Amino acid sequence: MNFILIALCLISGLVLRSSGILPENSHRGINAWILYIALPAVALLYIPAITWSGALILPVAMPWLVWGGAWCMLKLFARRFALDKETHAALLITAGLGNTSFIGFPLTQAYFGDEGLRIAVICDQISIITLSTLGVMTALNASHSANSGIKTMVGSVVRFPSFIAFVAALILPRFTKFELLNPLLTKLASTLVPLALFSVGLQIRFSEWRRELPALSLGLAYKLLIAPGLVLCAALAFQVKGIIGQASVFEAAMAPMITSAILATEYQLNPRLSNLMVSVGIILSIATTGLWFLILRVML
Repeated sequence: MNFILIALCLISGLVLRSSGILPENSHRGINAWILYIALPAVALLYIPAITWSGALILPVAMPWLVWGGAWCMLKLFARRFALDKETHAALLITAGLGNTSFIGFPLTQAYFGDEGLRIAVICDQISIITLSTLGVMTALNASHSANSGIKTMVGSVVRFPSFIAFVAALILPRFTKFELLNPLLTKLASTLVPLALFSVGLQIRFSEWRRELPALSLGLAYKLLIAPGLVLCAALAFQVKGIIGQASVFEAAMAPMITSAILATEYQLNPRLSNLMVSVGIILSIATTGLWFLILRVML
């Protein structure tokens, strides 16, 4: 059912854009809802549910490791690929953050069952934290002028809705029965994926993919192949085997996060590349995750 929804939302965006029914830049209104309403609701709903345990160090560390690997990769290849500041940031945000929930949950459950799904939920919640902190900081830094100053950037980060929600999700449950809001937050959070996919569909221009092919190939090669390889090496190095290691590596192999492309688009960080990273990545990840499952059965 998830894959039907993915196809339906993406195709609906493509068709409505091509038909001219919606006005130009109508995706910006949808993006505003996603960034200011739906994403904070997701953070407030799921982050308080994290149960910290030393045995879960790999799924907790996985999103940070994937982000760090993307940062190092871009440092090595930015000059070779002649990446401008906006494209560099777009690749970091999309290649550094995985679609650990909407794509990750059904695939992980299909391959590893309910035990794997529990590990996937932890990976997803930490991915939300990474998006709300490093992702937002990267977008704001790339979109500000060089002389805007660190004070301006930090001020923008702390006022960003998802970051405010992240901080609130850590603090408020200690002082109040925050779970009373869960029915409302659940309904708001449920709008995130279909609207994000629809927004991506509105902006896809497959006719222009050749122009972005070098950067697209770099980003997807990292996200679908190298990033899970890094997490696999960490699992082997620290002897994290069984379902915890397998599900953590598998979640690292997911396509780029849909919301990361929305964030990049909102700050004009090469929107065409950002949306191609998501749309092409989702299609390719169906095959690459199957390959990773076979590898994990042997190695972990």
